[in-house]
Order: sequence, then structure tokens, then C-alpha cells
Amino acid sequence: MLAIIRGWINRYFSQEEVVLLVLLLLAAMVVLATLGSVLAPVLAALVIAFLMQGMVQRLQSWKAPHWLAVTIACLVLVGTIVGLLFVVMPIISRQTVRLFSELPNMIDRGQELLLLLPEQYPRLVSAQQIDEIFTTLGSELGTMGQTVLTFSLANLPILAAVLIYVVIVPILVFFFLKDSNKLLGWCASFLPNQRPMLRQIWYEMNDQVANYVRGKVIEIAIVAVVSYIAFLLLGVNYALLLAVAVGLSVLIPYIGAAVVTIPVAAIGLFQWGWSSEFFWLMFAYGMIQLLDGNVLVPILFSEAVNLHPVAIILAVLVFGGIWGFWGVFFAIPLATLTKAILNAWPTSEHQAEWQAREGLEAPLVDAPMDSADETIRD
Repeated sequence: MLAIIRGWINRYFSQEEVVLLVLLLLAAMVVLATLGSVLAPVLAALVIAFLMQGMVQRLQSWKAPHWLAVTIACLVLVGTIVGLLFVVMPIISRQTVRLFSELPNMIDRGQELLLLLPEQYPRLVSAQQIDEIFTTLGSELGTMGQTVLTFSLANLPILAAVLIYVVIVPILVFFFLKDSNKLLGWCASFLPNQRPMLRQIWYEMNDQVANYVRGKVIEIAIVAVVSYIAFLLLGVNYALLLAVAVGLSVLIPYIGAAVVTIPVAAIGLFQWGWSSEFFWLMFAYGMIQLLDGNVLVPILFSEAVNLHPVAIILAVLVFGGIWGFWGVFFAIPLATLTKAILNAWPTSEHQAEWQAREGLEAPLVDAPMDSADETIRD
């Protein structure tokens, strides 16, 4: 048994680069677990800078200087934050408070509709069961509504933290964008010169993650805007609140659309009942989901992530349970990273191939990092 274990360790952990990768992954997990809340502004700034890098590169391709491209990108970011804080968020807050204040009437109307079921199907459901369900539902929703309605001075520390984020994050994003080459070169200086596995993982992840994250943000914005316009034209109550929910639902593949269907259908049913307006609402919502999955996603994600649906759902559940919203948002990139690590993990069969590839590709890979300072000076 010891010989088998020793042979397995020698096969998969015999290289310096493998040990380094394991240590880096363990260090990243420990830092996120222990200092995640403290470093949250830095992590958020890294994510946003990663998103804005595409805009900077596009502006530079249009012959704009690096400093001007970074400045324009940061101004766009600040304008977006101001618009969200002072235009979108107040409307969402008012609609949320109004929705929770009207929940008791909605529950009563829903109970009246469902109480018709025992008359038609007495063997399947009874009036007592429906009363028990709505009693429990009413108490839970009443507690949630009271929490929303009593938002007061006790929440000022949270608001202060949000304001701190609003100030710190754009500043960090500016410096991450401005000095990205220097920072990458500095990080690369701590790595060994011969790093074929890390290069393979970087090649596989860089374009895919960049395309995925930027494409996902664009998809959320487009789906939310289109949903808001459709809901406004149909006269749906809480149009902006529902549109934001529909936009965010694309974060969770296969599950998000099904979950958000419930509040959309419930609000339409409580507003109009079983009428033509309700069916037009569901038709519009179904068309939005259909066009998103069959038209928008193929256009935005030209380099599709080759993951099985089961792997995607497991990644959403695992990483979402560990890191919450950000875990859900980066579930597919993290799953892709895991797959890239497994594919690149060195064995004795890969050593000769990687050594030959390293000899051919090393100058091409190291040149940009070695010339990072010259690029900044130019």
C-alpha cells in the first residue's frame, strides 16, 4: 500500500511547479476564508478592472493613449455607479417596500383562487391544507415585510460601508488599469522561469474567463433593459424590480429562469387574474428567455465553455454555497479553472512534451512581461 501511495505521489507531485500551484491554491483559499471580508473592496476592484480592461484595449486600438483610455473607462465606471445609486436603487427600494406592503392582499387573493381547487379535486387537496399553507406563508412573508419596512437608522453602518466602497473601489480600479503590466510583471517575478503548466492554464483561462465575465455582464444588462421595456409596455406593476430579477436570473444557468418565472407569474396573476393580459405577460417573458438562450448567448459567448450541464449545476451549488453571490457569478469560470488544472496537471507522459514546448514558447510568453515597464513608459 505504501508503495502504491508513494508511486502516486511521485507521479503527480514530483515537479516543483505542481507543489507551487498547490501552495498558491491553498494560500488563495485561506486568504479568502480568513480575510475575504477585509479584502472585499480589493477583490471587487479586481473584478471590475478585469471587466473594464476590454474597454481600455478597445480605446487603445482606436489610437487613444493608455492614460486617456484608462481615464475614460474610469469615468464610465463612476457614471454607472452614480446612475445605479441615485436613479435605479431608489426606484427599486420604493417598489420593494410597496410590494411587501401589498403582500397580505396578494396572499388573500391567491388563497381565494386556490380554494377553488378543493371543489374541483376534493380527493387531491382539501381546504384545510390550503389554509395551513397560506397561514405559514403569511407569517413568513409578514416577517420579511416588517424587516423591509423598518429600514431605519439602525442600517446606517451598512450605508456607510457602501459609501466607502463607492469611494475606494473606483480608485483601486484606476490604479489596477493604469499599472496592470507592472503588477502582472511583479507577480510573475515570484514564479519559476520554467512554468509550462502555469502557462497552459493561463492560456486556457485568460480568453475564456474574460469573454465569459464581460459577456455575462452585457447579457444581464440587455435582458434587464428589454424586460423592463416589455413590462412597462404591458403595464406590469413593479416593472423595474421584476426586470432586475429577470436580468440577474441569467447568472444561474438552467435554474435562474425557472425560479424567476414564479414572481413574474404571481404578480401578473394577482394584477390581472386569468385574463388575456396575464397570458400576454407570460408570452413576452417566454420570448425574452427564448431569445436570450438561442440568440443572445451564442452571440456574446463565441468561445463557449465546454462544460457538461451537471458540472455547471454542481459548480453553482458548490461555489455559491462557499462565496455567495460572487461564487454564483464566477461558478462557470471557477469550474473552467478546475477543468484546466486537471487537464494541465503534469504526469510523466507530459514532461517531454512540455519541455519541448517550453523551449519554443518561452521567449514569446516572457517578452511582454519583460517589457512591461517599457510599455508603461511609452
